[in-house]
Amino acid sequence: MTLAAAGIIAEYNPFHNGHAYQVRRVRELTGADVVVAAMSGNWVQRGEPALLDKWQRAAAAVAGGVDLVVELPTSSALQPAHLFAAGGVQLLAAAGCRWLAFGTEHPDLDYDRLMAHLPSDPMTFKRFDQTYASLFQGYLQSQTGITLNAANDILGFFYALANRRQGDPLTLLPLQRKGSQHNDATIAATGQFASATAIRTAALAGDWAQLAAVVPATTLERLQRDQLTAWADFWPLLRYQLVSSDVADLHQLYQLSEGIEYRLKRAALPAATFAGFMHAVKTKRYTYTRLQRQATAVLLQAKPAEMLTGPRYLRVLGYNATGRAYLHQIKKSVGLPLVSRADRDWQRGVGALDDRAGAVRTLITGIDQDYGRIPVMFPDSARLSRKLP
Repeated sequence: MTLAAAGIIAEYNPFHNGHAYQVRRVRELTGADVVVAAMSGNWVQRGEPALLDKWQRAAAAVAGGVDLVVELPTSSALQPAHLFAAGGVQLLAAAGCRWLAFGTEHPDLDYDRLMAHLPSDPMTFKRFDQTYASLFQGYLQSQTGITLNAANDILGFFYALANRRQGDPLTLLPLQRKGSQHNDATIAATGQFASATAIRTAALAGDWAQLAAVVPATTLERLQRDQLTAWADFWPLLRYQLVSSDVADLHQLYQLSEGIEYRLKRAALPAATFAGFMHAVKTKRYTYTRLQRQATAVLLQAKPAEMLTGPRYLRVLGYNATGRAYLHQIKKSVGLPLVSRADRDWQRGVGALDDRAGAVRTLITGIDQDYGRIPVMFPDSARLSRKLP
């Protein structure tokens, strides 16, 4: 029997009840035999270190119902929405998925109308008193009457755009988001859904009683047991990079241009904390998210040549028995080189940036991330015990 796969582009930072609901809903609506998640690695789209590492998050996702987890490489994961979406679509199409499912605030948005009114000249948004995102959204609203300002609506539009530009390899399945808004900072007293932002805040504070209602038991166990990371852990490393680097060298890093490199370097020495550093460098033109991505580019020493490649391989992080059967089915037709174990050639070649991103995390946690690591394996998600690998 040929297995049909539905794909999800995710961060699972961490995997929570809303994600588990989405996986179940995807199966119901598509009849897919397999759910494949293209998941960000150790650094996520907002320019932050993931709370748990990619192996821990892959294990939680498979325990929560995902059949196969592949890594969205750093070159796509640590990007603005349009490049993040393009990388995810490419990866899932290469993995042979038929559907792309995603949560959105307004699943009935007219993507075709929005795409028909894209500006032909990107210099339309070359201003210094507003962010690019604000100018872009305002332009589309003036042209179409469609308001595109909710986080998942914006990302959904870029999924649709990336899919169109790649020849529509995937059938889109927009799903109504459940529960809290994307950036809600607190967990409601009742209900089983909360934003990932609120969950991360509660986890870093050790508020396990609140978390128990909004994450699966396997995720809760991991949050209680495994080392969690945030920017505060990496701030001394970033601060050293900025203080010791020449501005000319910073200028060679990804998206460090237009004078921002001077601003970052000046703010590093007097700033005692990462939060204080971000406050010092914030301007009307740059969002905190973009500044955090630029800070990550400095920390990882990420160059434009390695950040503008898109996915060049399909790295398997975890699977259950169904996911393993699907890998066997596609191994001869997959559209990218399939990597199940990171060897020296991968580490020194196409995987160099991801290896570096993992090594920086290892400096904090002591857990090796790439060389020699093999996928997390479960015999069957329905038979999982509470014991975690």
